[in-house]
Amino acid sequence: MPISPRIKKLIFCVVPILTLVQCELQPSRGGLFLPEGFKAVVVVDSIEERVRHIAVSDEGLLYGKLRNSNEKGGIVVIQDKNNDGRADVIEKFGAYRSLQKRSYSTAMRIYNGYLYFSSELVIYRYKLKPGTLIPEGEMEIVMTDDHGHGKHEHIGKPIAFDNEGHMYVPFGAPSNACQNPKRTPRAPGMDPCPQLEDHGGVWRFDANKLGQTQKDGYKYATGIRSVVAMDWNSEDGNLYIVMHGRDDLNRLFSNIYSGWDSAMLPSEEFIRVTEGSDFGWPYCYYDQIQEKKVLSPEYGGDGKIVGRCKDFDDPIMGFPGHWAPNDLVFYDGDKLPNRYKNGAFIAFHGSTNRAPYPQSGYFVGFVPFKDGKPSGDWEVFADGFAVVDTIASVNDAKYRPMGIAFGEDGSMYISDSVKGKIWKIVFEGDKDNFGQEQLAEMEKRKLLSHIRTPDEIKDNLMPKQFTGAQKTYYTYCSPCHQKDGKGATGRFPTLNGTDWVTGDKERLINIVLKGMEGSIVVNDEVFNGVMPQHSFLSDAEIADLLTYLRSNFGNDADAVTEKEVSNLRMGL
Repeated sequence: MPISPRIKKLIFCVVPILTLVQCELQPSRGGLFLPEGFKAVVVVDSIEERVRHIAVSDEGLLYGKLRNSNEKGGIVVIQDKNNDGRADVIEKFGAYRSLQKRSYSTAMRIYNGYLYFSSELVIYRYKLKPGTLIPEGEMEIVMTDDHGHGKHEHIGKPIAFDNEGHMYVPFGAPSNACQNPKRTPRAPGMDPCPQLEDHGGVWRFDANKLGQTQKDGYKYATGIRSVVAMDWNSEDGNLYIVMHGRDDLNRLFSNIYSGWDSAMLPSEEFIRVTEGSDFGWPYCYYDQIQEKKVLSPEYGGDGKIVGRCKDFDDPIMGFPGHWAPNDLVFYDGDKLPNRYKNGAFIAFHGSTNRAPYPQSGYFVGFVPFKDGKPSGDWEVFADGFAVVDTIASVNDAKYRPMGIAFGEDGSMYISDSVKGKIWKIVFEGDKDNFGQEQLAEMEKRKLLSHIRTPDEIKDNLMPKQFTGAQKTYYTYCSPCHQKDGKGATGRFPTLNGTDWVTGDKERLINIVLKGMEGSIVVNDEVFNGVMPQHSFLSDAEIADLLTYLRSNFGNDADAVTEKEVSNLRMGL
């Protein structure tokens, strides 16, 4: 008897867990995997310029911070008129002058009747008026980052508010680990690190005062490298952050760290930030496997030495490396099952630099809290954003969770940074009978390759036969430019079909020898980051690598010779 297509799908879905992402998803879950009793609908399929953080007004209007601002605006407002969960009205407003395209404009929060949001350097606000879709008043400037540094790493400005009229703003560290020159193999870190004077920490401001700069704020905490996920926990009256950990352990210190070490470490630290806290960046990082802070290699560490790190504050929990926590929201409502009350929802945007192992993250996690402390291990709350598993390169992921917000009715909204997709999640189950049975299927998802700890041998995606230039590319280039050479939108430029690779050989060689920092345009897309120098490679290795780049990834250009590299190196 022939097996019907429906039965085939059911059979396919009960094979081992690693094929779960191939199963037919329930239409009632909007393409996502959620705990039993939750339902999701797609509010909007895509929004131009993509959405980062989001906020919901008391009237149920959904506001989203766009990554960039143009003449139409830097904010989107979405209205659902007929309560079916889908957008009926989508409008843009709030245009401002951004430092440049592809900025990391991020923040979106509602506080005391105002809509606060940020560009990469400025925090603005609008007064919200009940019954009005778009604010009618003038945009006000609350705080400006007035440093003369211009664009730098970790410049995003998420914001949080306490219950006493204060606004908290991180000033991210302008480097990976305070090296000079930046991201250079075996280079020591500056000690003491001068960047900690004005960066690498959180400042507290008056939420109701306009026209402030950093000097008007108070340095509340330090030793914090990079922050996108931050929220105030009203239950215990503390600020919480899930920090982006440092990068490049293997690339910078291959004599100490393996590729597996570099994929797993350091931890993305979940920290309780109190006045005067110091979490130890750049001198230390948290190793979630050893469950302790250890000395950074730039400061004499070997992956085990604790040294001065015993004097710094520890996290309350350590997540695996490079998951990219990009939003944190404590739920204080009563519409969801009781286990979620006062707990922390975290949007893990997903890694870009875990090569040669699968990229990881790309889900929304949850940490239960009780009496102001985690009361259990982290959980997978929403998954399926990437659509695929395994994720070899960041561009394999169809969607990446970015922002989280809750409405007064208990509805949860999640934004995506790839297409600007937004989901609405509601609970329709039995609140009083919700427990481990309803979470069982989500627990199994921890076995998927984009969440589980990779096997050091079996999960290594670099083909064993790779030698020479291919191996050099996988080791030093693919963590940023990705396995397929396509880079990561807004962060790392593509190597495919660009004059930066196939054009002027002298320029290309100098980039490898000297590195590059600042704004460039690659295939009509603007990038502003750090390309570290790789002068530690031999002339032959550089020539072979660049020849490989110029003849792969869709490129067809002539070879780079060892002599060409040698001649330029002598002129350094």
